[in-house]
Amino acid sequence: MNIGIIIGRIGGVDGVALETEKWIEVFQKMGHKVYTISGQFEGRKINHMHETRVQEMSFFSPESYWEQKKAFFHPDFNQDELIEHIHLYSKVIEQKIVDWTQKYKIDLILSENASALPSHISMGLAIKNAVKKLNIPTITHDHDFAWERGDRYNSPHSEINKLINEVFPLQLPNSFHAVINLHAQKTLKERFNRDSVVVPNVMDFSKPYAQINNHNKNIKQDLGLDDDDILLFQITRIVERKGIETAIRLIHMLNNPKIKLIITGNYADDAGSIYYTKLVDLIHELKLSKQIHFAYHSFSTNLISESDNNKLYSLSDAYAHARACTYFSTYEGFGNAFVEAVLAKCPIFVNNYKPVYWPDIGSKGFNAVMLEDNVITDKALREIEKVIFDDKLNDEIGKYNFELGKKYFSYDTLEKKLTELIELSKKM
Repeated sequence: MNIGIIIGRIGGVDGVALETEKWIEVFQKMGHKVYTISGQFEGRKINHMHETRVQEMSFFSPESYWEQKKAFFHPDFNQDELIEHIHLYSKVIEQKIVDWTQKYKIDLILSENASALPSHISMGLAIKNAVKKLNIPTITHDHDFAWERGDRYNSPHSEINKLINEVFPLQLPNSFHAVINLHAQKTLKERFNRDSVVVPNVMDFSKPYAQINNHNKNIKQDLGLDDDDILLFQITRIVERKGIETAIRLIHMLNNPKIKLIITGNYADDAGSIYYTKLVDLIHELKLSKQIHFAYHSFSTNLISESDNNKLYSLSDAYAHARACTYFSTYEGFGNAFVEAVLAKCPIFVNNYKPVYWPDIGSKGFNAVMLEDNVITDKALREIEKVIFDDKLNDEIGKYNFELGKKYFSYDTLEKKLTELIELSKKM
């Protein structure tokens, strides 16, 4: 089968792009040919045999930037020019999608979040019109929806809101949905009476990961730490919903100068550095400057394994030296960092982030110290201390969670789900 993937941006560390790469890998393992059309191929050369770049599809194109600004951030009084712009560029993108589909004889279209979140309105409209015209079975891989982003996609223009409601999510007879959590499945059914298949985010449990090697064995020394320091890692971006302040408070409550928190995320992810500044203020207030380390300069999220650059480490290297990971998010669409820690056989301290963690992950039986509303109770603190200092328990938890992760969130799981989706497409 020839499978065509439509995505605004692929490559880099964006969650949608990362999962798309995994789908491509598993589709190819299943024997399918995969062709990708995108506005941006980040950090890699385009394979012109299978990849097509359409500049207008990029989130950073002048066309997309202008329409987002005028639709949501700096609207003009008159919406007519904006509406005309969206329809004009949607026709440009639509024709390029149609031409691409016909050139590669696409049997099944996969729209990667482009038909769920209106972060590129003209592309979403183009996909709808192209799918309607082509009548090819289409999966929309819906990672998140407009209503999950608060007021972000509420426009003062009534016509824009009407357009968003008609296009996102895609609701055509030849389209069906893959969502990443049970809450999205329930909401899609309640709001639009649309059925969907839950496809969790996955990791490749068949490859070695988070192992100490010659490249990373001196990581403590390179970070300016002592050999007997105990490292907890916060391996996420620095954005407010990650709940990093709870990890900082945990270090304070543990009251052990040998325990260090290593934060790998870059403060540049925090718009205006407002949240980052709050974290720095909290660190100084609690007098933890010697125990909290912002180490973004030493870690690259683009590195997969060993690097020739001795000053850069991958996230795999970070997990290799982590005694445990802190993951106190207040909201996640799924929770890639949790599954990544499971893959690394690294114990996790987690907040029960609503509405996803317990129904989709925690209820599977993972052994993790779980907080409610990021409150560190005396009981939770004792459990955390035991995980940190009990070697046998720490090792057992890592191995136990790994086996559960392999059962529920591996490439084998993804292959079963993709097979289910392909069978659905054949009935359309």
